[in-house]
Amino acid sequence: MKVVLIPGDGIGKEISESVKKVSEVLKTNIEWETHSAGAEYYEKSGKLFDDDLMDAIQNTGIALKGPTATPIGTGFRSINVQLRQRFSTYANLRPVHSIIGVKSRYEDVDLVIVRENTEDLYKGIEYMYDANTAHGIKLITRSASERIARFAFEYARKHHRKKVTAVHKANIMKLCDGLFLESFKNVAKDYPEIESDSVIVDALCMKLVTDPAQFDLLVSENLYGDIISDLCAGLVGGLGFAPSANIGEDVVIYEAVHGSAPDIAGKDMANPTALLLSFCMLLKNHDMKDKAEVLEKAIYAVIEEGKYTTQDIGGNEGCKAFTEEVCRVIENEIN
Repeated sequence: MKVVLIPGDGIGKEISESVKKVSEVLKTNIEWETHSAGAEYYEKSGKLFDDDLMDAIQNTGIALKGPTATPIGTGFRSINVQLRQRFSTYANLRPVHSIIGVKSRYEDVDLVIVRENTEDLYKGIEYMYDANTAHGIKLITRSASERIARFAFEYARKHHRKKVTAVHKANIMKLCDGLFLESFKNVAKDYPEIESDSVIVDALCMKLVTDPAQFDLLVSENLYGDIISDLCAGLVGGLGFAPSANIGEDVVIYEAVHGSAPDIAGKDMANPTALLLSFCMLLKNHDMKDKAEVLEKAIYAVIEEGKYTTQDIGGNEGCKAFTEEVCRVIENEIN
């Protein structure tokens, strides 16, 4: 199987090497096709990504992506947004689980966030009305809202999730969020065995930090989903433990959602867990569930032991030592 690999910026190259080593030990037989993209590549070439990247993703249908930097306020548009819109990867899937050995406020978090990935304010429809006024358009369509709701319910059915909650602000955004909520309720009728409800986004944030166990699967518009998925990652130790997948009809792009951390790049301090867990998602979805389970078990065992963990979670080791220990555990499991 061929997979496009986009290491990205900063620590992306280090954590991508971690994935390649683990893949080799697991004997996945994955052939990696590496392509450049991000701010560092832009500085060298004047291009956001290399010329063959889009065709490569289209041809393979599978990509694994490290973090890419996006300047705040000025500069080029997010590469993530461009990829999602180019390949219509309409569903952003973010599972969030507590991990033994990672210090956090909660020990029983088990959430899934499903985020609509192609429209809302992230559609990028904005312009200067005059010299002092910027205008952005929030675009919500019935078709995209129903599609993401159906994805959420199908995921819940397949993975034995009991409740799907729609996240909205329909009390204020009566047309846009009202349409999203109406679409959700219409789709929910086709899944009577799954409980469904809705919650206003600001109330959700308060409830999540108070008692996250009251939620099971959350489905939301693009902007809200971006915010609450990071909030939920904070419930289990941070973005270093947050894998994700951007899923379309023909293309899936798996990625770590954390930043490129340029301050620690090249210092062997990066935590590769998020990208490794994203790789687990890739393996599960492409007929290598057994290998994904071995990898997950190894990651969690190394973190729980704490002897080879990275500094961000209180350890004294680096990316290479953590990866080597994960590989050792895998070898002991499969030999």
